[in-house]
Amino acid sequence: MKIIISGGGTGGHIFPAIAVAQELKSINNNIEILFVGAKGKMEMEKVPKAGFEIIGLPIAGLQRKLTMKNLSFPFKLISSLWKAKDIIRKFRPDVVVAFGGYASGPIAQAAIWKNIPVILQEQNSFPGITNKLLAKKAKKICVAYKGMEKFFPKEKIIFTGNPVRKIISDLEKSKNDKDINSSLRHFDLVQNKKTVLVFGGSLGAGSLNEAVKLNLKKLLDNDSIQLIWQVGKLYIDRYISLEKEYISKLKILPFIDKMDLAYNAADIVVCRAGALTISELSLAGKAAILVPSPNVAEDHQTKNAMSLVKEKAAMTIKDDEIDEILGNEILKLFNNNKKIEELEKNIKKLSKPNSANEIAKVVLKSVKK
Repeated sequence: MKIIISGGGTGGHIFPAIAVAQELKSINNNIEILFVGAKGKMEMEKVPKAGFEIIGLPIAGLQRKLTMKNLSFPFKLISSLWKAKDIIRKFRPDVVVAFGGYASGPIAQAAIWKNIPVILQEQNSFPGITNKLLAKKAKKICVAYKGMEKFFPKEKIIFTGNPVRKIISDLEKSKNDKDINSSLRHFDLVQNKKTVLVFGGSLGAGSLNEAVKLNLKKLLDNDSIQLIWQVGKLYIDRYISLEKEYISKLKILPFIDKMDLAYNAADIVVCRAGALTISELSLAGKAAILVPSPNVAEDHQTKNAMSLVKEKAAMTIKDDEIDEILGNEILKLFNNNKKIEELEKNIKKLSKPNSANEIAKVVLKSVKK
């Protein structure tokens, strides 16, 4: 059996795709899997690191504002469609699984033209444009939120949740003190302090980073608090010098490879409200302050965050308010153990630990006999 998996641009598309690929291989190691991504994007690094082959298309996203970059979009799209058709002809997949992002559009469309079944996976409460365009011809659509019949044909929808990396889904096994202390040592931090984990998605977040910097003294002048801070590779040079001011209390990283250790070490998490992040927080059972990005389609991160707030499973702060109140909100939460316990308990209820397996089964059932 041959399967093409596509999607990328951010960790929110890449890591669920890798999780399903790993699950498919665990079900049947003889399945041949090929990833298709976008040249120059992070999937070209992360997918081979996970042990899978990937081919890059010259596709790029269409900018939502007027820009000269959009002039090249039609040419890149046509070139990518031609290359996608060639990949389909040579690899001859039994099914194509698209995880969203512009990289998945050409390969899924090429599969549809060849009458090869296409499975979509939509991570967010508001679907991306690629999945909306592909939905009519897709065989099944795996979703993570209720009410997605507003966007997709009801008869095609399967509620599976979002798949996460196996190291995250296995976190429950590493909650003892020995493993937590080992996780803290990995980040050069110490025991017996409250640990805040801050990250702005796989690429970092400029406004969240600036808010942390502005509130750093307020937080770390408190001797009982320490911080793990993923700033993103674009921002690392701007902030790394701050580590010297707070030796043994602050760890700054461009990207966190060992995300399981970061969650294990954290008492609370401050982050964006991407769909993958929320799925990981749910499985890890972490108290979180969500800061939805204002720079996403249809403000879908706010919708993601509010779905948790309604269940008393997370707190949220607006992006334009974080400079003033982030430090106070973190300190207030640390002083309220009852609130932390409530958030941990309620977010854990929302987890779907078998999501990757459920999607893998949908994929295998779709293959023509």
